[in-house]
Amino acid sequence: MLTLQFFVVEAIAASRFGGYSYTRDTISDLGTAGSSARLLMNGSFIAQGLLIIAGALLLGPGLAGTGGRLSRVLLTVSGIGVLLVGVFPSDGDGTVHAIAAGAHLLGGGIGLTALAYGVRPRSEGLGTTLAVLGLLGIIATIFFGAAVFLFLGEGGTERVAAYVLPIGLVAAGVALWRQKDDWLALTNPDGTPSRRQLREDARLQRAQQAAARDAALEAAATRRPEPRPAAPVQQATAEDDDFDPDDPWAPRRR
Repeated sequence: MLTLQFFVVEAIAASRFGGYSYTRDTISDLGTAGSSARLLMNGSFIAQGLLIIAGALLLGPGLAGTGGRLSRVLLTVSGIGVLLVGVFPSDGDGTVHAIAAGAHLLGGGIGLTALAYGVRPRSEGLGTTLAVLGLLGIIATIFFGAAVFLFLGEGGTERVAAYVLPIGLVAAGVALWRQKDDWLALTNPDGTPSRRQLREDARLQRAQQAAARDAALEAAATRRPEPRPAAPVQQATAEDDDFDPDDPWAPRRR
């Protein structure tokens, strides 16, 4: 939730930058030598990185499955990226700055999408919101990297790619804070299963049924028909030797 500090500091730095435009100028311009509030802005970048990393780690107990684990990794990468953006301004080491900014934007968009899968078993509304924000961030990052700015301008396209992350993290943080008891408790005070436990049990049952169905279909597809046993060869008897093919009606010897 503390990542909202970025919007406050950005507004202060932009107000002290003569002629600054949110659509024409990039966020990184506020941290260059031409900005009178460059130290404040670069400090905000560094603080934002530390907050994102801390938030990703603290979200751990409320996340589920592969999506939850993957989101922590991706959000940590995004946090490291924006931290390096503050350490290496764009008018300094431009190469490191560009790589760090790309890692922040792309890691943030994909990380929000993974986070959506991590929280969806507990809140479908939150999961859907994070998925939409993550997809929007990924698309805006691709457009920004390809210099396709449309009517938003360079600064506006970059802000769409960057703003989705703090907005998504705040939404997840508020939801976790308000529902922490429901998310962490597996049983109610009277001993009955909680809603989370019921959802987890239902999901596990569906997964087991799907696995059993897939195993049965695979076994049916690979099953081969068993060969029929060959008819036993009858040994010739004395009676068979008495048979005369030229005169089948001839009496047989006893």
